[in-house]
Amino acid sequence: MSQSAQASDNKQPPLHIGIIMDGNGRWAQKRGLARTAGHKEGLETAKKIVKACANAGIKYVTLYTFSTENWKRAQEEVGYLMGLIKGHLRSEFEFYKANGIRIEHLGDLKGLPEDVQTEIINAKEETKNFTGLTVVLAINYGGRDEIIRSVKKIIEKQFDSDSLTEKSISDNFDIPELPDVDFLIRTGGEKRLSNFLLWHSAYAELCFTDTLWPDYTEDELIENLNEFYKRTRRFGDVLIK
Repeated sequence: MSQSAQASDNKQPPLHIGIIMDGNGRWAQKRGLARTAGHKEGLETAKKIVKACANAGIKYVTLYTFSTENWKRAQEEVGYLMGLIKGHLRSEFEFYKANGIRIEHLGDLKGLPEDVQTEIINAKEETKNFTGLTVVLAINYGGRDEIIRSVKKIIEKQFDSDSLTEKSISDNFDIPELPDVDFLIRTGGEKRLSNFLLWHSAYAELCFTDTLWPDYTEDELIENLNEFYKRTRRFGDVLIK
């Protein structure tokens, strides 16, 4: 039986969840399959978790889909991932429509193959008026890269350095209106951020699970959310009782 995401003290669900979907390759290798089989299974898991997030009242979910460092992987695996991303964006419009999901993209779009760029642009355009959950696909994304690209935009605008603020930098991010991450989940047993949403996660609550991404379930998501509800967020302040 699925658990309830209702917190005991009725706290609101996190506005923005970031998910590092780690463990696809190891999931496949444990079963004697090619790593690509893990990525395909991981895509199905992503759809289930996205729907569960929508049902839990979460407004933004950012999925670490392909990092700026993932280009170092074998050419066959990179090619498969690009094809998987392209095919998913092309074929899942009805899923987005049925669940009111709006698609956004984080990352260096120009660094992607043209056909993948086209599918991302089309998915954003076709879902821009949907008012449910916003799913942000971090593709060709790195937290440091986003900060560098923001600074370059500021320099190009000949911005007065004396007026530079945190907002000046975030206003030049890929999605300036994207709220900070409240809760960051990483599957697969590793305990690091791996260059994911470095700026946005400054005060995120972190959750690490040993579960490989294809085995991650809606029930485990709810367990993780209930852990989030138990935490006290101080944002650098002192807790006063």
